[in-house]
Amino acid sequence: MSLKTRILGLAAALIIVAASASWLAYRELSENIIERWGQQVAEIQVRYDSARLLQSLEREIGLARQMASSSTLIQWARNPDDPDLKTQAIRQMESFRSNFRDNSYFVALRQNGHYYYNNAANEYAGNQYRYTLDANKPEDAWFYQLIEEGRDFHLNVNPDVELGVTKLWIDVLMRNEQDEIVGMVGTGLNLDDFLQDIVDIGQEGITTLFVDYNGAIQLYRDRNYIDFASIIKPEGQKNTVDLLFEDSQDKQQILGMLQMLKQREGRAGAVESGFVTVDGRKHLAGVAFLPTIGWFEITLLDLNTLVPPSYLWPLVAVFLVSLLVSLALFHLIIQSRILRPVVALEDAVKRLREGNFNLPYLPKPDNEIGRLVDHFETMANRVQLNTRDLEQKVAQRTEELQRLARIDALTGLKNRRGLDELLETEIERSHRSQQDFGLIWLDIDHFKAINDKHGHQAGDEILCRVALWLRANVRPYDQPGRWGGDEFVVLLSPCDAPTLERIAGRICEGVGEESRKTGLPVTVSVGGYLCKPGDSSDTILRQADRALYQAKAGGRNQVCIQEDSSVLPEA
Repeated sequence: MSLKTRILGLAAALIIVAASASWLAYRELSENIIERWGQQVAEIQVRYDSARLLQSLEREIGLARQMASSSTLIQWARNPDDPDLKTQAIRQMESFRSNFRDNSYFVALRQNGHYYYNNAANEYAGNQYRYTLDANKPEDAWFYQLIEEGRDFHLNVNPDVELGVTKLWIDVLMRNEQDEIVGMVGTGLNLDDFLQDIVDIGQEGITTLFVDYNGAIQLYRDRNYIDFASIIKPEGQKNTVDLLFEDSQDKQQILGMLQMLKQREGRAGAVESGFVTVDGRKHLAGVAFLPTIGWFEITLLDLNTLVPPSYLWPLVAVFLVSLLVSLALFHLIIQSRILRPVVALEDAVKRLREGNFNLPYLPKPDNEIGRLVDHFETMANRVQLNTRDLEQKVAQRTEELQRLARIDALTGLKNRRGLDELLETEIERSHRSQQDFGLIWLDIDHFKAINDKHGHQAGDEILCRVALWLRANVRPYDQPGRWGGDEFVVLLSPCDAPTLERIAGRICEGVGEESRKTGLPVTVSVGGYLCKPGDSSDTILRQADRALYQAKAGGRNQVCIQEDSSVLPEA
């Protein structure tokens, strides 16, 4: 076996052993530690968050149940028109108000639909009756729905239109001695304060939310996801927890965990966990069912935030130490077996490192060292050739990147930067030749409404189609481009007033005709300006924009040409 083979084999073996040992240790230890730790933390965090919620609610629920069982209120509910009973009942309600956390309560009577309410500011003292519930009003459907279902207790996040408040409501049915439902009582917790205290606790890497039995989001730090008035919404129209996830497998997994906990019938302490992706980052999801309130608690842990890579630096240190030891051994071997015989190569290596390819004469003994010198000279020649080739490729690539920087990625047209450069070039050419050129500025009518109705993907498709139709309706040597958003610009050179009007009208008509064939008709408003020698770019763009504004103001789907400060509208 040759010396070269032995050296390369030994070096490769040392590096492979060190790298393999460190990598295996890092992979096994880090993955196992993080996953096991994450699952334990998820279960602990779920139970902790659940306990915080229940601690905040159980006392309120207990007081609401106690209020619902008040004989004074029950008697009044059966005879709501009795003034004495009403006076006693209001006194009873006010006594409960001071005990509730929010210092507020509500009482709704089934017999006459009267709704009574007072808040922490005692704003409605002496006038607790606020309005009458109506079974035909959608905003009052929750009351009749709960009575119809006969659910003694219910939690619901709902805005009260009449009172102008949005709260987490605790609803408890009020029954008489015959177990007949005579009304409903409860209290409300300020939603923003509750979210801040229980859900949005500001702990980085941990996201907490609560969903009802059907998966509808009830408490979440982003109010836009909360499913207000869930009880009166049909299935399919609720903001369910799967909306937080983009991947279909993650959606199925989180819903599956809810289903598994349902099958366990609310067994105390049961927690389901699994990995999901949220906003492109891997999270560990922990789910628990809270039978006391009929909700699920979901905790999402961002393990990369909770356990950053810096915590695992000791494992990386193992790899570095192993590699350094390997390199030290390799250096000792090279020093004793190779470096002393090849001193003559040192000067050549230095020159090559400094970019000097004029190498001195190198002796070539008839052994491995001689062959090494020969290989070195061959390598130096190839490096010189490769360097030149690489420099050429870098120059070509730089030129290509500069070109791509001026192309709109969506439509393939020139972007604003490319159009700016073309405009400056055309202004200079016009000044030298004293010839006019045209600029057309157009945008898609009601493009925002199209995006809102059909989605941004449909909007992007329309932009691409308009770009194609724009190319088809201009001359081969004209320069169309996308200015930004739904705005397009076309440079026409050479151009005169009739040409400008003709091409602008052709673009307007062509877009309308071609778009109708796609089943999603769109129109464009077109403004044009015949640029004169000496016009600046600001003047040109301002005149074209003014013409576009006139086209829009005139009803859209039309052409307006700005020439010598005059506007000529065309259909």
